[in-house]
Amino acid sequence: MLREVRVHDAVGLRLAHDLTQIIPGQFKGRLFRKGHVIAEEDIPALLSIGKEHIYVLELEPGELHEDDAALRMAEAVRGGRLDMTEPSEGKVVLKAAIQGLARVDEQLIHAVNDLDEVAMATIRDLTVVEPGQPVVGTRVIPLVVAESRIAEVERLAGEARRLAAAEGRTGPVEVLPFRPMRAGVITTGSEVYSGRIEDRFGPVVRAKLERFGSTVAEQRFVSDRSDDIVREIRYFREAGVDLILVTGGMSVDPDDRTPGAIRQAGARVVSHGTPMLPGSMLMMAYLDDVPIMGLPGSVMHDPYTVFDVLLPRVLAGVPVSRSDIRRLGYGGLHSTRG
Repeated sequence: MLREVRVHDAVGLRLAHDLTQIIPGQFKGRLFRKGHVIAEEDIPALLSIGKEHIYVLELEPGELHEDDAALRMAEAVRGGRLDMTEPSEGKVVLKAAIQGLARVDEQLIHAVNDLDEVAMATIRDLTVVEPGQPVVGTRVIPLVVAESRIAEVERLAGEARRLAAAEGRTGPVEVLPFRPMRAGVITTGSEVYSGRIEDRFGPVVRAKLERFGSTVAEQRFVSDRSDDIVREIRYFREAGVDLILVTGGMSVDPDDRTPGAIRQAGARVVSHGTPMLPGSMLMMAYLDDVPIMGLPGSVMHDPYTVFDVLLPRVLAGVPVSRSDIRRLGYGGLHSTRG
């Protein structure tokens, strides 16, 4: 329970919670930390933030302070490659320790937030994160919460952790590292093959790969003939690349033969076409265990397409399914270009 004490009578007592100072336009942060022992010289500062009384905390059996509760919630969902902050104003944050792909158990987060008096906020599943980027924030609403409430969060998280472990994951929330992959790039089109126009796909694809620590092992140019495209796909498969990217020839024009060539090479097609714009003509396929992506022209001239959504998943070793493709439509309109 909390006991209210006049500030002038509080010397020698410990604060029950953090106290925040706000100086408009200059500063907002912790003035005194939970547990701070009030000294005589602290009284003017406390009065300056409007604290004529402070609260000391006397917990009953079965109660938890907000800081301890937030720590336990964060630890319950924490998986690999996440750093945990110290409690600040009753909140704990899990931050990415590396550049990678965040995996977040959406159903668990909803289940936790269905409970009273607790809050857990996350970024979306499959978001690219950089080191130090917040991924999860936890807190409880009251200053003191029943320990049984936090035990229920831990129970839910424990069930989610067991399911995650069965899938080879480290926890309900984690960051997957990007694997350094060697990509083979096949650029189709007689106009590029003959040198009549300059290739613009290569530099774009190379930059997107290098952002995540991968490289273009080799780029090869072919005409629009299906047999030539098939030959180059098989060349890269035998060369042992980790990823094959085929650029151009992905529309519905009669001379756009890339989708048929990918099939002819023996690849298992997940989807030709996506509900996301731009990039709707992208093909996602696998040749044995090697991902193959047929890239439409929008990848070359639009800064953000479905390729930017799927590439990080591929580089993190997350298989792309037909269901994953279907889900891209909701929230997937990024441009009026096709």
